Amino acid sequence: MPSLLQPDADSFWSEQIIGLNYLTVAILIGLFLFATVVRFTTMWAAPKLMKKIISSDSIQTKTIKDSDKALGTAAGAGVSLYILNALIELHAQEGNSFILPGVTESLFPNILQFIFAFALVIWAFRLVAIVQDVVELFDKDGELDGSEKTLISAVESILRFLIIALGAVFIADSLGFNLTSLIAGLGISGLALALAAKDTISNLFGATTVLLDRPFKVGDWVIIDSIEGEVMEISLRTTLVRTAADTVVTVPNANLVNTPIENFGKRRWRRWQSLLHLDLNSNAEDVAAFCDGVLELITSSEVTVKHESSWCQVSTLSAQSLDLSLNLYWDVAGGAPEREAKEKFLLGVMKLAQDKNLKFFDARMMQNS
Repeated sequence: MPSLLQPDADSFWSEQIIGLNYLTVAILIGLFLFATVVRFTTMWAAPKLMKKIISSDSIQTKTIKDSDKALGTAAGAGVSLYILNALIELHAQEGNSFILPGVTESLFPNILQFIFAFALVIWAFRLVAIVQDVVELFDKDGELDGSEKTLISAVESILRFLIIALGAVFIADSLGFNLTSLIAGLGISGLALALAAKDTISNLFGATTVLLDRPFKVGDWVIIDSIEGEVMEISLRTTLVRTAADTVVTVPNANLVNTPIENFGKRRWRRWQSLLHLDLNSNAEDVAAFCDGVLELITSSEVTVKHESSWCQVSTLSAQSLDLSLNLYWDVAGGAPEREAKEKFLLGVMKLAQDKNLKFFDARMMQNS
């Protein structure tokens, strides 16, 4: 290497152009060509390597195809920066004929470092898009609900912030800024910003806790403290709940961390109890047959469970009516399916009572008599 960098004074390589000898120009051109080869090699090799690691087609597309150019540029710039620094160090140690003017010697490494840092930031920014694909990969129902979309948005926002913050430090270093002063300034500014925005940060951490623990999701009927309603939206700062009165309550996510949450959407079944009031003069055998018929309606339904714990039996014989206790369990996903199942069941009970010539007790008949 020393002989290569020490050509004779009258040789072609010692001739100079714009302050550089031909040897230096040749080395810089070779360095550029080598960086180009490294870039395209990385763009070619990265997809083949990642396909062996990642099986998801969508993740492969966003990890490789959409970001391979930025990754290749970062690889080429990084290798060139390493080689150039080695040549500069070698030149300084051995006093050879490799000539770089002082301004160029300090400028070229900074340019390569800037390209390297900027390309890495672009590559990392494009990788943020795989968060959604990762969530979809582990999603069981194949459809993202509101809470999962909010989780994706939160994670992507945090990653983008970290990428910008770290990228800004590296880019500032390549531009010659004093990192010690810069980091100290960012630390003081960050502390002031954190104190000023502590409520926002609390809400963000609250949202992260809710999205990771998943005590509820969009569409669930919940009770949060004294607020009862359907979860409409989970954002980074607040959760919106629509009450039974059709009003919308905005709940700060920071409040959700230490507040008990009752989620009706996580019920394994929906218990329903009622009383059926029959006419006091009803025939006992017809009442028994009616109870058996109602129990058969329960057990034959496709939307009921826990049949061994369901019943329809006489519970009270009052001065005015014969009372039947009814207990069953719905296996439905929401309020609307439950109402439909209940309507179908009650119409079946009415028809069964008509078939058995049974009448329901009506207090108005007592008043009229």
